[in-house]
Amino acid sequence: MRAFRSLAIVVLCALILGGVGIVVGCSKRPDKAAAAPKKFESNPTRLARGRYLTEGPMHCFVCHSEADKNLMPLPGKKGAGKTMFPEGEFPFTVRTPNITPDPDTGAGKWTDEQIVRALRDGIGHDGRVLFPLMPYEYFRRLTDEDLASVVVYIRSLQPVRNEIPKPYIPDEARKQLVAIEPMKGSAPEPDWKDPVKRGEYYLTLATCRGCHTPAKIGGPSIPGMQFAGGVTFGVWGVTSANITPSPSGISYYDEKMFLEVIRTGHVKARELKPIMLWRSFRNMNDEDLKAIYAYLRTVAPVQHRVDNTEPPTPCKLCKGKHGAGDRNDAFAAKVGK
Repeated sequence: MRAFRSLAIVVLCALILGGVGIVVGCSKRPDKAAAAPKKFESNPTRLARGRYLTEGPMHCFVCHSEADKNLMPLPGKKGAGKTMFPEGEFPFTVRTPNITPDPDTGAGKWTDEQIVRALRDGIGHDGRVLFPLMPYEYFRRLTDEDLASVVVYIRSLQPVRNEIPKPYIPDEARKQLVAIEPMKGSAPEPDWKDPVKRGEYYLTLATCRGCHTPAKIGGPSIPGMQFAGGVTFGVWGVTSANITPSPSGISYYDEKMFLEVIRTGHVKARELKPIMLWRSFRNMNDEDLKAIYAYLRTVAPVQHRVDNTEPPTPCKLCKGKHGAGDRNDAFAAKVGK
């Protein structure tokens, strides 16, 4: 799978400037694609579940709302869309649509099937291939019932009249946005009783793998670097941490500390930047957060030091530049990278 589309801003710059190509790219899975019902039935259970997912692991309103400095929606702006990056700073403009049920400027006239297609296939209600900052390659993992719950909850939002202009992406770059293979049938139901399997499910919806796995510009994830950190968020001046159970990662975390970090946004005395979306993830219950921790303990440990308290230096492992990057040189040479 491609690295999380938080990298899309870097990738698109490469497309424009360097011409690098990119492909954005409960029941058994049936052989044929299963169409969504014309309208999902709303009920209290689905509303509660949809809220839990969209305001927790999926962090939908971080991207689809004008927000404060902590990336939390401003009053009256929840789900109303926004311009993702400051206009004029890049040769393109990415905007998120108004997904409130306003009939004129929002999703009020969209069908449930159109919303499902956006979440699972990355195709907008108007047939456009969505800019891959929308992490549909992760959201397609939603089970059928969770998918229905998300749609039902989005339908319940307070309608906000907010006209969002279409995004601007230069023609040459837009040609590189290729639709992924349409999803056929249902996503597999995880074993909810197995903490590791349940944790993998929620971690996927939270797109942790993408933010914490470095990728080649315009290409796939760097082999052997899953969850090893090294994705730099330039606007925030921070690089994602190594969250593997390596001594250079979070091997010193126990379950209690993991929950404390997510609940408070602090690793002991060090405060996390808002781009680590703990303010959304803290809305999850202890059982599900513990499940994510359980899954992370099973991933392969990767020796990759990232230290945001130090000046950035080139790193031969992740091919980026971050604090303590030069301290990975010896290990990179050892593994022949």
